Amino acid sequence: MRRAVFDTTVLISAFLRPDGLSDELLRLAAAQKFALVLAPEIIAETWRKLLGSTRLRARYQYSDERAHLFCRGLLRISEIIRDVPPITGVVRDPNDDMIVACAVHGSAQHLVTRDKDLLSIGAYQNVTMTPPEQFRMLLRQDA
Repeated sequence: MRRAVFDTTVLISAFLRPDGLSDELLRLAAAQKFALVLAPEIIAETWRKLLGSTRLRARYQYSDERAHLFCRGLLRISEIIRDVPPITGVVRDPNDDMIVACAVHGSAQHLVTRDKDLLSIGAYQNVTMTPPEQFRMLLRQDA
């Protein structure tokens, strides 16, 4: 079974666009079509961005409770990797290093992202940086 880490951009997209591609991928994770691997720090960052981004709040209407329930739901459909050993200097943004570390420590084959910095790496150790569209194609090939 494929193992994948989603970065916060993909998780936030799933929250903001129900029935979009990122939401579809989360539903596939819930149906155990692949193993979604997350660290508590990724979920916490998603929660902080959903609650604290004035740009998102101005563009999309949602309650704090809905954001909270979404993040709690991630705990139910994910394999949570705790105490992830840090990796530094892989990506320009240190927050992205934590996401890469989760993927490496969680034995994920894919880090699903739209982040150009992450995608520009291509791969790190045994983890391939994969846009959501490509990840969906891989899942279709597995079916």
